[in-house]
Amino acid sequence: MKKLLAIVVAFFATVSIAFAAVNINTASQAELEKLNGIGPVKAKAIIDYRTKNGPFKTFDDVDKVPGIGQGTMEKIKKDVSLSGPTTAPATAAKAEEKKADAKGAKIEPAKKEEVKKEDKKADAKGAKIEPLKKEEAKKEDKKADAKKDDKRADAKKDDKKAEVKKEEKSAKKEEAKKEDKKADAKKGEKKADAEKGEKKADAKKGEKKADAKKGDKKADAKKDESKDEKKDAPKK
Repeated sequence: MKKLLAIVVAFFATVSIAFAAVNINTASQAELEKLNGIGPVKAKAIIDYRTKNGPFKTFDDVDKVPGIGQGTMEKIKKDVSLSGPTTAPATAAKAEEKKADAKGAKIEPAKKEEVKKEDKKADAKGAKIEPLKKEEAKKEDKKADAKKDDKRADAKKDDKKAEVKKEEKSAKKEEAKKEDKKADAKKGEKKADAEKGEKKADAKKGEKKADAKKGDKKADAKKDESKDEKKDAPKK
């Protein structure tokens, strides 16, 4: 199995020598940067990886390098080898990449300008909308303040009503006290009248008794006179 693997590796190495120019296991950073899709960062990553893990045994191992994806591997697979000397790689793809980068460099400012315009439009809309929002917020605040004022006015009215009711209750209590006093005065007058009546009745009874005594005395006096007259009358 190991022999078969070695044969396969040797085969791919031979094929790479025939069609590729850069030995990915020995190329310097500058040589790696000549590959299509490889810049300074990716070139350094390749060197760091092989320094740490040893030379690449298969081309698929290149995919393990941080920052190297399938897209980059597709670009460089025709121009790299795992062994042999490093020669100048095909520059057509690199030139195309540079052209694409140049186009991108031209397009990028245009996109940025469009983005700026859109941002300005958004800012303008925001500048128009913001005062409206503030005005609406002010209106809402005014409404809230008006409601608070109404509530305060209602509370004051309720307080006044409560005070009026208290005063009315106090007045009613005073009137009730006055009525009680009047009633007590009437009771006192009735008692006084009753006492006067009783005194008058007693006086009348006393007078009647006195008259009766006088009458009795008169009767007694008459009896005494009749007795005396009988005594003085001559005997026959």
